[in-house]
Amino acid sequence: MSIIKQVSLLSAGCQPWYRDVCDCSRDCSFAYSSTLATYIYKLDDQYRRFKLDSVICEHRKTISAIAWNPHDSNLIASSSADHTIIVYNVAQQKVEAKLEDTKGVPCCIGWCPFSPDTLAFIQDRGPLFLWKYSLQGDSNTGVQPCKDCAGFNSAVTVFRYHHKSFGKIAFGHTDGSISICVQGIKSQKHILYPDERKDGSSSAEQDHQNPVHNLLWDPLSSDYLLVANFKHGLRLVDTQALTVIMTFTLPSIAARISTLAWMSSGPGMFITGDMNVGILRVWTVARSSPLHSLKLKKTGFHSLIAFESDQLSQACSSAKVNSKKTDYISSTSEVCTKQATAAGVTYTPPTGHALCAFSDGGVGLYDLGKQKWVFLRDQGHIETIFDCKFKPDNSDLLATASFDGTIKVWDVNTMEAVHTSSGNEGIIYHLSWAPADLNCIAAATARSGCFIWDIGKGKIIKRFLEHGKSSVYCIAWNQKESQRIASAGGDNSCVVRLVDGTVIAKLKHPAAVFGCDWSEHNKDMLATSCDDKIVRVFYMLANSEHALKVFSGHTAKVFSVRWSPLKDGIICSGSDDMTVRVWDYTQEACVQVLRGHTGPVRGLLWNPELPHLLISGSWDFSIRIWDTRDGSCLGEVKDHAADVYGLTCHPARPMIMASASRDSTVRIWSLCPLVSSLEISILAGKPLRELIASSDAPLSADSMPLLHGTRSKALLLQRGNDNDSKQKLLQRFSQFFTAPGGATNLWNLVDVIRGKAMADMPESYSKGILHIKHLIDSKTVCIIIANNTLK
Repeated sequence: MSIIKQVSLLSAGCQPWYRDVCDCSRDCSFAYSSTLATYIYKLDDQYRRFKLDSVICEHRKTISAIAWNPHDSNLIASSSADHTIIVYNVAQQKVEAKLEDTKGVPCCIGWCPFSPDTLAFIQDRGPLFLWKYSLQGDSNTGVQPCKDCAGFNSAVTVFRYHHKSFGKIAFGHTDGSISICVQGIKSQKHILYPDERKDGSSSAEQDHQNPVHNLLWDPLSSDYLLVANFKHGLRLVDTQALTVIMTFTLPSIAARISTLAWMSSGPGMFITGDMNVGILRVWTVARSSPLHSLKLKKTGFHSLIAFESDQLSQACSSAKVNSKKTDYISSTSEVCTKQATAAGVTYTPPTGHALCAFSDGGVGLYDLGKQKWVFLRDQGHIETIFDCKFKPDNSDLLATASFDGTIKVWDVNTMEAVHTSSGNEGIIYHLSWAPADLNCIAAATARSGCFIWDIGKGKIIKRFLEHGKSSVYCIAWNQKESQRIASAGGDNSCVVRLVDGTVIAKLKHPAAVFGCDWSEHNKDMLATSCDDKIVRVFYMLANSEHALKVFSGHTAKVFSVRWSPLKDGIICSGSDDMTVRVWDYTQEACVQVLRGHTGPVRGLLWNPELPHLLISGSWDFSIRIWDTRDGSCLGEVKDHAADVYGLTCHPARPMIMASASRDSTVRIWSLCPLVSSLEISILAGKPLRELIASSDAPLSADSMPLLHGTRSKALLLQRGNDNDSKQKLLQRFSQFFTAPGGATNLWNLVDVIRGKAMADMPESYSKGILHIKHLIDSKTVCIIIANNTLK
């Protein structure tokens, strides 16, 4: 049995860098891509709601496009900035084919409608390449340029196959032009703003920044094309006559259309998403103004896909949205339905669904007919997550810091963001919670120094710029002395200041400082890690810039350093030499070298209950569990698809940890198999005093693990003189050992069985699994309300 098991995953949001990063399949599945991963969601027939089915992490650089095979819903293709294209089999969870050198970054990919195993892709000005992926062998086998789709005057932004006319393709360009090509026919037509101005000049001559954002063939015509440009908005073009049939009017000059989709449920009907505000508009080709407008979000649309399926409509008729309220308010962006229908228009909503991706990373599936969300995944990080930390006084709140310039605070029971910083901070490398119940976070950034974010006020209340323009890689809020904050930066210094900005010390180093950490046993002891391969310990009361202790032994830069929370004087450090070293301050020596990683070590975490247990994360995509008594690796997982940076654990749940990665995900892990003997002993009624050791208890690799932390000792005191019932004891320890949510829900059900009334249950009970008698009661109430309504 593995000693580490993933129990939850916080998926990323949809990336805003490339256009075609969302798509739907024929079998009630949809997909979207963050920077490095593609997330596949499928409809669960039993519970009638969408669930994460799989995460595809095969690319090493930013994903530039995805496309679901219209002939086989098990196959999805993706392209990337690493110049690769893969075809992935979702059902079999494996790469079906891989093209390793596209000689550029494909800006758009598409399946050939008349050749199920052929994928088209293009970059810059072309040509369009056709890859018959079923031909195995050399990585370039089956790739042929399409000479009829080449030599464009401007870079291509998007292309779309016509699904009825064989080989007919429309290309949109950065200069606003449209090219119509037919494979096998050399002649091609360029349409550069076919509507002429009154002065005789074309629009292209007057506007040079008017790229084509999106275009789609009319599903009922062989020649009509719907085109959205940055400046000139929305038009229906006859590609045969080279004329504009209809120019659609937006309500204001500032309005911009970023994406569009035809609705097959209504002939001539289509929907668009605004670029700056999350307004979805419903149109018909017979009318120049929108029929209906829905404000779904404050932030603008990034992508919009029509998702029409009879199976989906039937399944979602009773589907539950991820929110209790119809008007869903996210942490920073309103997600609600505000409607506006054109005057004098009788409007009937189209049937079908719209897969919506927003510029803030939010992703949702909206039922157009019922005008409600069927699925909503609001605001995940869209870039590398460098750090994660549990709130000291609340083990349900987890903060994350990201390359996307935001800090988010998540409720780990629901995996929903409850707070989000305002952003625009550039890269945020590291964060540290204020001690106790102070509701603030200190953060370190690449270009904007350090700052303190007051979560309650929702704003930055202090900024520190002592490191100048250099990157700040680490920040540490002293948990024993709430007035002190230390930060490590690329200006070769570690700065110690008070929260009011008063600098106490600026500790100079010979090279960049990457890490700093306060001792939990002595509030005046500070450790640093440096680019010069050295770990240093400073004593703040010495009032000296010189280190009290210096530890050398690493053969490359030292990135991370952590004091043990349980063993006074023990420090660990992680280095680019791919090792973790354990140092004893009192012996002034390295007492253990942990080898096994094949990449630089970044994340480090001591377990708050087992003093010998150390966890590390690396650029080799792995998390390793170490026993520092003998240096053995107890286990390894490689579920992350990229570098592992942040690791965190909360004393209230010492066997549950979280990790953050460059794959833009946060994963929650259980280490319970390590303490299964303790769990069995508690169930068997063994005295707690025999399971909880003193901090100076001798350690032996072959002995049964004992708990050493402050929280287990608090539970022992809570137990008192054995006055508590066995149920209370089991309840406390089940919450101590298990993942968020599950244990609480279990004991709520136990209370119901013991006769506790629904009115006396905590609010959290209604969000979890209900007892069948409460489900029956709820159903009865609904029937009574429905009958009264009909009367």
